[in-house]
Amino acid sequence: MDSSASKLDLYLTHRAALVDYAAPIVGCRARAEDVVQEAWLRFNARQTGDLEIIHPLGYLYRIVRNLALDQTRSLATERRQPDGDALLADLPASTASPEQQVASQDQLQRLADALLQLPERTRIAFEMHRLGGYTLQQVAAAMGISVGLVHQLVHDALSHCATRLERGHD
Repeated sequence: MDSSASKLDLYLTHRAALVDYAAPIVGCRARAEDVVQEAWLRFNARQTGDLEIIHPLGYLYRIVRNLALDQTRSLATERRQPDGDALLADLPASTASPEQQVASQDQLQRLADALLQLPERTRIAFEMHRLGGYTLQQVAAAMGISVGLVHQLVHDALSHCATRLERGHD
């Protein structure tokens, strides 16, 4: 089945049957015609090279089926989200811009500086609870102080850090 003429004869002989085969899959005879035309283009463009197509008609039906299913999936996706491409284009980038990265690094540095300004006990209580994931009770037990005092220390540290971040500098 090397020659284009025999491929064309095969296609012309079975075109109506191929359209009938694709129509129920895509749900519309006009779309089925498009699918069969695209299948013919792909079938005809295929270079056999060293590989012989043993069942060219079966191969053509397979192309029609795959294209019909692809079109059906594509249309179903479009119906679920008709303006999906526009929404996708409007999504923010998943990485921060260079300006955002510098601003974040600056904020982290100010936060680190603010933590260093805290009294040691306050900083330790804050770091254990907010950064280490310990409960107030666990911090209190580890530091040998009351839960109420741990709560106050963590609150003081949070207030101090928030004030330093709002000011933008020390």
